[in-house]
Amino acid sequence: MTANPADLLRSLCDGTSARLAGADLRERVARVRADLDAPLRVAVAGAVSSGKSTLVNALLGLPVAPVDAGECTFVVTQYEYGEDDGRITIELTDGTAAYSRLLPGHRLPSELGVPVARIRRLRVALNLPSLRTVTIIDTPGMNTVTAVNEQAARSMLFGSGDEDDRAQAMIYVLRYVQKFDDTALAEFRGLTGACGMSCVNTLAVLGQIDRRGDEDDPWPTARRLASGGYRDLRTSVFDVVPVIGLLAETARAHPLDGEEFEALRRLAELDEDDLEDYLLDMEDFRTASDLPVPAEVRHRLVARLHRYGIRVAVDAIRRGEAADPAALTACLLHLSGYASAGRAATGSVAAGLAHFARRADQLKALDALTRLRKLARTPALGSDRATLDALAAQLDENRPIATALGGLRIFTAAEALGRGTLVLNEEMTAELLSLARHDAPAEQLGLPAGASRQEVAAAATAATTRWRRLAMMNEGRSAGHRARDVLTVLEDLVISALEEGEGAAETRGEALPPVPVDPSAVEVLRSSPMVPAADKRALEMLLAGTELATQLGAPPGAPRAEIAGYAAALSARFRVLTHRPISLRQRRAVEALCDAYEAIWSQHHQDGASRR
Repeated sequence: MTANPADLLRSLCDGTSARLAGADLRERVARVRADLDAPLRVAVAGAVSSGKSTLVNALLGLPVAPVDAGECTFVVTQYEYGEDDGRITIELTDGTAAYSRLLPGHRLPSELGVPVARIRRLRVALNLPSLRTVTIIDTPGMNTVTAVNEQAARSMLFGSGDEDDRAQAMIYVLRYVQKFDDTALAEFRGLTGACGMSCVNTLAVLGQIDRRGDEDDPWPTARRLASGGYRDLRTSVFDVVPVIGLLAETARAHPLDGEEFEALRRLAELDEDDLEDYLLDMEDFRTASDLPVPAEVRHRLVARLHRYGIRVAVDAIRRGEAADPAALTACLLHLSGYASAGRAATGSVAAGLAHFARRADQLKALDALTRLRKLARTPALGSDRATLDALAAQLDENRPIATALGGLRIFTAAEALGRGTLVLNEEMTAELLSLARHDAPAEQLGLPAGASRQEVAAAATAATTRWRRLAMMNEGRSAGHRARDVLTVLEDLVISALEEGEGAAETRGEALPPVPVDPSAVEVLRSSPMVPAADKRALEMLLAGTELATQLGAPPGAPRAEIAGYAAALSARFRVLTHRPISLRQRRAVEALCDAYEAIWSQHHQDGASRR
């Protein structure tokens, strides 16, 4: 059973802290350790007037975040779990703190009693069960997503440029536009990269999709734009989803009261064309003297629903789908797009937040791993230098703890894809992103949800051939490590499907006899210091394998096409040795070995193709 990555890192933090003499270093390790036990920090960021704070209120289910200009809109505000509901801790830039409380109705005060320039961050305690696992961070709006540098981006989004003070996931609210131009896409990728975000921990939200006046139904265009946005940003975001934040906030944070529902019911009694004429101009709707609803209530309806919300609410009442305020609230929540139908893994804000919550331990561990590696490079003297060197060694790509952090493998590979250190073709890019986006094995492999275990095993096995070839061709390089990370996950999927399926034996091919091997030639290479350790392990398998598949490192009974893939990758891997300064005897051994691998590839590639 694979150890929980967070547990492995907790243990490493404890051991490192116990050996450090410097108080500052111990404190930094302690903060990493504490964050592994704390709720996942999710920042909500976005451009000015994009609907960011409205979405925060929908996420919390309370109308806390101010949507109008005020002091609180210019500071980072962290909403966290606390039994003292409504307590506000005002953290100041000089390290001290002041305190205040929310106003009645769970609203932040418009003034804090402290100059904004002195405020580093607000921390608001809310007694909400959802905040036991996720802390929501509301960030100041930005006129542009451009980040000058990493520290500035973190300070802008999270209140500090410190490595230890950052969110572990982000929801970024984008203005609803006709299309994403190249400049906007480049700025967004630059911002997420500077803040340590990637496609595993960033959700992009298209807000205010109802504000286009030329469409009665904004959803077809919004979904099309979101789909195109995901294609453009897929290496930077987990998903791109559209939402009408105002309707989500109204439904989740402050449902319509009886007076407002009655006003909508009376509007529903009007002639459809007459009401539509009034709704063409919101100012006319608010001020008209001949509507059967008080002007003050109409002002509230515009503020809470706007044009599209009033239209759909009235339509729902006319159709008999909203006979009371509770039924209308449910309709508005559905029409807001906040939640997916059923338990969809993607496609909505709620699905994205659930994705973050399910993978909270992994995301926190990924953040901790990054911070510990940076900490290990901190200048230090004496025993602390030795301790930090030992920490760096433990976190090295080839050490057991890195191998054991199985839950992070796909995340790390997806981050490398976004940074450009892992370059893939279209097929393998889609494979990696599917593995990162989904939890169910079938969906991870691009199969229908009801796919059999045999189909899962076959799809994962086919994918391993591609990833093993890439890993072997990039052995010793970063891309090779990341490809092997993906390969390990795929192999785990194969093993899991075979172990749990009743018909596991049916997925095995025939056991092919081993190829004859000249032990003396193999020993020549095994004894050479120029041959990497991983290549020596491949040579050991070649000698010890009892069938062709296991000689090549493939699962026993692997199909011929997969065997051909293993052989091709091994040939490419060992051919690299011919470019190194090795002796003539070693060179001949390498060439004989590569000839054998290529012969295996030629035979079984053709056999596999003819069988198909």
